[in-house]
Amino acid sequence: MADNAQNKESMKEAVDTLNQIVASNSTPKTIKKSITDLIRDLNNEEYSLSVRAANTISLLDDVTQDPNVPSYVRTQLWQAVSKLESIRE
Repeated sequence: MADNAQNKESMKEAVDTLNQIVASNSTPKTIKKSITDLIRDLNNEEYSLSVRAANTISLLDDVTQDPNVPSYVRTQLWQAVSKLESIRE
């Protein structure tokens, strides 16, 4: 079983990465809106960390497929996905 502190740290790192994308002036507004919604969902403690991470990974996969996403943003999104994939219960 994964350590809860490690899971929380991975979640924090993923949210920090997503916040950096939202804060960037070069990120398209539609992408910012999607990511802002995902951050809100990640911070919603109604579900367990692993459920929130799994849901967000699925939705981030859809975002990365968007042709309007700049390649450097896509790379950051994959970094966030990598952090979220390390969350286990």
